[in-house]
Amino acid sequence: MELHITGDPAADKLLSEDDFALLTGMLLDQQVTMESAFAGPEKIRTRIGSLKPGAIAAHDPAAFVEMFKERPAVHRFPGSMAARVQALAEAVQNEWDGDAAAIWTQGSPDGAEVLRRLKALPGFGEQKAKIFLALLGKQRGLEAPGWREAAGHYGEDGAFLSVADIVDPESLVKVRASKQAAKAAAKAGKER
Repeated sequence: MELHITGDPAADKLLSEDDFALLTGMLLDQQVTMESAFAGPEKIRTRIGSLKPGAIAAHDPAAFVEMFKERPAVHRFPGSMAARVQALAEAVQNEWDGDAAAIWTQGSPDGAEVLRRLKALPGFGEQKAKIFLALLGKQRGLEAPGWREAAGHYGEDGAFLSVADIVDPESLVKVRASKQAAKAAAKAGKER
């Protein structure tokens, strides 16, 4: 299934065809817009000529940070996020033989096991892992038993809570609205 997250056809094509690109986009999805985060892998690929985990892990860390800073920047926090992308690439290379899809396919894991594997990755906490699991199930055809339950409320049909639910401009608007409502509710809760 072709993904439509960034509004950039080349970036969306890469996300649709390259599992490590999708994983990297999810990693970058914090403190920037979803579109910017998921466009990051295409910027990396264009600038260093590869998005292979082994190539990224082996890249000079200082040069990788500088590449993150090139305009338009890959992320608003180039130093820390460049290091996280390299750590993720190293984990995928060393633990999964450079095959990101093996994380959710190797050994026919159930949803709970996929979630455990995702949470073991650098930069993937509980929420990010659940959102990515929902993205795999809703848009990448993941058939791991129990993936919806493991993804929590992100796995629900019609939830419009995260990138997992973005399939067109209309669904992007719905996800944005639910995120804004959640932020407003969290802020109101802190003010009490």
